[in-house]
Amino acid sequence: MMNVGVAHSEVNPNTRVMNSRGIWLTYALGVGVLHIVLLSIPFFSVPVVWTLTNVIHNLGMYVFMHAVKGTPFETPDQGKARLLTHWEQLDYGVQFTSSRKFFTISPIILYFLASFYTKYDTTHFVINTASLLSVLIPKLPQLHGVRILGINKY
Repeated sequence: MMNVGVAHSEVNPNTRVMNSRGIWLTYALGVGVLHIVLLSIPFFSVPVVWTLTNVIHNLGMYVFMHAVKGTPFETPDQGKARLLTHWEQLDYGVQFTSSRKFFTISPIILYFLASFYTKYDTTHFVINTASLLSVLIPKLPQLHGVRILGINKY
């Protein structure tokens, strides 16, 4: 039986959105489309495209998962989600869930692909490594709720 017009039961929909049906496929397709669009630009070489794909992906992931705080919804949690990033809200803050593992491993896979297709060129390698670390370090369980040097505290 389908309940049409019934409100969802989540206090904060941000906690479960990454577990929605098809979100992982949509995410992977989005990265693939980004890569194909960059490949279609004639004056970009393949190594540059892979590095750009990696950097743009990681920049987007950093902004949407680790920099933006709060929720776009009016939630009855009395402002608890207001000071949390999307990553900290994901799966109610439970560590090592399937969504968290997926969104941790995906930049690593993209990094390996970018490193391979740039033939481990030093410049590309340094850029890709810095980009990867910028999204992996905030995902560490030890940094849950931690604001380094007070950055993004409020």
